[in-house]
Amino acid sequence: MSTPPADPHLPAVHLRPPRNWINDPNGLVFHDGHYHVFFQYNPYGAQHATVHWGHFRSPDLITWEQLPVALAPTPGGDDADGCYSGNAISVDGRLVAFYSAHRTDRWWQPVTTAESHDGGCTWTKRPELLIPKPPAGTTMYRDPYVWRQDGRWRMLVGSALADGRGAALLYESDDLENWACLGPFHTSARADTADPAGWECPQYATFGDRGVLIVSDWTPQGGPSHVTAHTGREEHGRFTATAPPVRLDHGPDFYAPALLKAPEEDRWLLWGWSWEAREAEWSNEAGWAGVLTLPRELTLADDGTVRQRPARELLALRGERVLHRTGHVTRSRPVELGPVSDTFDLTAVLTPDPSGTSGLRLITSADGAEHLDITLDHTAGRLTVDRGHASLDPRARSGTYAMPYSAAEAPGTPVGLRVIVDRSIAEIHLASGQVLTIRFYPTGEAPWRLQARTTGTGHTDFTTEVWNLHPSGTHQEPLFARQGQDT
Repeated sequence: MSTPPADPHLPAVHLRPPRNWINDPNGLVFHDGHYHVFFQYNPYGAQHATVHWGHFRSPDLITWEQLPVALAPTPGGDDADGCYSGNAISVDGRLVAFYSAHRTDRWWQPVTTAESHDGGCTWTKRPELLIPKPPAGTTMYRDPYVWRQDGRWRMLVGSALADGRGAALLYESDDLENWACLGPFHTSARADTADPAGWECPQYATFGDRGVLIVSDWTPQGGPSHVTAHTGREEHGRFTATAPPVRLDHGPDFYAPALLKAPEEDRWLLWGWSWEAREAEWSNEAGWAGVLTLPRELTLADDGTVRQRPARELLALRGERVLHRTGHVTRSRPVELGPVSDTFDLTAVLTPDPSGTSGLRLITSADGAEHLDITLDHTAGRLTVDRGHASLDPRARSGTYAMPYSAAEAPGTPVGLRVIVDRSIAEIHLASGQVLTIRFYPTGEAPWRLQARTTGTGHTDFTTEVWNLHPSGTHQEPLFARQGQDT
């Protein structure tokens, strides 16, 4: 990134251009030896407008090169008001991007395509829309997701049905040109039609004969809400859930994730969009908004639990280990663990005191008034993140957020954590595979410091390690080898 950053909250190791607005990751694909990550991008400002497709590629998920903008709206064309979300495939030596053609004079976003024969540097749009109109009975239609399965091309499109249900519509094709609509692949439960639900950005990962359908829940009144994972099996073009749907990420600042199948192995990678949790005026002053999460590995456990963990390649971002502490803490006095930078990777194993709460505090001001708390409530089986004091700037959002963990019935069971903090974003992973993404905006300068704390009458045992993170990890190349078309 720029050094020093224009805004101290600009992440150092998370993927985004140095300036301007970004949102959904799009078109995740492995092609010609590189991982390609596209994303919604406004090259002219920090607001959601004039949406293009920005483009990064990497040989290793660590060293990223920013390529020229891939897709731009065509004045007067079918995508005149934005090249919205979709995905991409690698086929016959070329990249094919499927995306939503946005115009403000229609409520649906038709599916169309563009092709690249030079690794994504230049693109040619198809002359006519691929799927110009939605099927009858839909009230929302956007965000294609295309994949190859059992010798056929398949596509899901995010939708809302007239009866109030969210839906992922299924299409199939033999040639990528002629698509037959097979109806809903899966839907939400029937809703009050006065408050319809819509599904955006459907994604589908297969694990043998089982699958995970990921959808981003949206309503006309509130817009983007949260991300839900549905686990189950498909039969005859219909997906049947075998467990209740669950939140994919328990934080307030995560939406529109996209999947990528890693090459030559049965591994699914996932990126999400983490939006700003501060007033728009502040983002406009800073000149940027939005960030992509670090890549995660998505797995489906034998018991049907959807699990996530940071991609294994991210270990290469670690520099020197700056902290390694083992001990215990009582409620009479917090334990000072040591200083940390504003971009670090922490692992911890806590054995919580069941008579109270236990956890870690990241202190970001000299007087301790500004801090982010990560707390385990062993009795309730819940990890809580409190950002109520995480910024002394009143333009930052506050709030307390929680995710479950499974140790509630076993006092004395250690709980494993991995926390990656990058200036204004924290991705908090439980060893059980749950994750919570949160944005926060400290005003205090680094180095920050960590504490272990407990409120119980006994004590909490802890082991913690912290590594500073560096944009290029063990590589010498810069994170962005070239800036492409960044305005």
